Amino acid sequence: MNDEKMTTREWLPLIGLTVSAFLVNTSEFIPVGLLTDIAKSLGVTEAKAGILITGYSWTVTLLSLPLMLVFSRMKPRKLLLLTLFVFSLGQFLSVIAPGYAFLMIARICVASSHCIFWSIASPLAVRVVSRKHRSLALSAIVTGTSIAMVAGMPLGRLIGLQIGWRMTFMCVASVAVLTLVYLTAVFPDLSSGAAFSVKNMPELLRNRRLMLIYVICALWATAYYTGYGYIEPFLRRVANLPDGTVTIVLMLFGGAGLVGSMLFYRFYDFHRHAFLCSTLALISAALLLLRVSASGAATVTGVCIAWGIAVLAFNVSFQSEVISCVKTSAASVATAVFSSVINLGIGAGTLFGGIVCTNAGIGSIGYAGSFFSVAALIICFFFLSASVPGENAEY
Repeated sequence: MNDEKMTTREWLPLIGLTVSAFLVNTSEFIPVGLLTDIAKSLGVTEAKAGILITGYSWTVTLLSLPLMLVFSRMKPRKLLLLTLFVFSLGQFLSVIAPGYAFLMIARICVASSHCIFWSIASPLAVRVVSRKHRSLALSAIVTGTSIAMVAGMPLGRLIGLQIGWRMTFMCVASVAVLTLVYLTAVFPDLSSGAAFSVKNMPELLRNRRLMLIYVICALWATAYYTGYGYIEPFLRRVANLPDGTVTIVLMLFGGAGLVGSMLFYRFYDFHRHAFLCSTLALISAALLLLRVSASGAATVTGVCIAWGIAVLAFNVSFQSEVISCVKTSAASVATAVFSSVINLGIGAGTLFGGIVCTNAGIGSIGYAGSFFSVAALIICFFFLSASVPGENAEY
């Protein structure tokens, strides 16, 4: 761990990227916290409202790689600003959506910006700082994600419960515009670097470690959203928590991610394989204990806190794994595929969770999700080599 402080020139763009990460993930999580209210407002079932999450995720899955290949030659600064503009536009469209179909279109617009943002956010974060601060830069990006869960989604839920879910999207849109203006002023004009083309894909696909990482991430995301996609109605119906307590639990879930980010910064570089396996083991335990813990507010809160720590620690550590095992020129594309894989799992998990809710009952979502997380843990422990390639490794 390095104790040398970062310069203001490094901090300013990193802060902008962190706020952007907060906004993008707040927007992604909003339907989770307001699922019941959106469903009632639009006159649809909770399962159908959950398809907003599935549609968003699968849009990211399908478009992340194609969009990144199309825009890979664009200057990073210009691409980042364009991405935030499209993101803001999608939020405003969500505000004025007259019905379910229009809201789905608006969410697809936001998802398209999500595709690009999470393909470039981590690679840009490590480029705006010196090499010695790369772990801190990645940790900062994930901190934005964690704050989205601890403050963004619960705050959005509070706004939605008080003055309507549309105003939640309006608040996100307004802050996004301000962030766009800020980054226009402070983000450096980085070089595009060597463009990655379709011809380079076979080389990427032959990277065995990278392929294993993608399989593990797909299983993890499916496990995660089988449970988390329906955590709000689970806490209300199974754990019998009042609305205010549900909001507090969701805040604690997200806040726990800050601990996961800190653990990554302190321990990941020294115990990489053990750290990866530990995050999956903790996620599996949390899912298996979710139903049992619902007998009391304190126990279900404790399980959610442990779950939140593991989720964010997993996310940042596997992003780091992806970046570290590919060439610099392939980092954005490899991250785009990572984003696609994660969102494929999110969509599959949300869909599978809906099926579980309909057929086995919402109380079974933890057990169902644990099947995938245990599978991911087995692959990680036995097949993902403990030896790690060097930074930006050649194939």
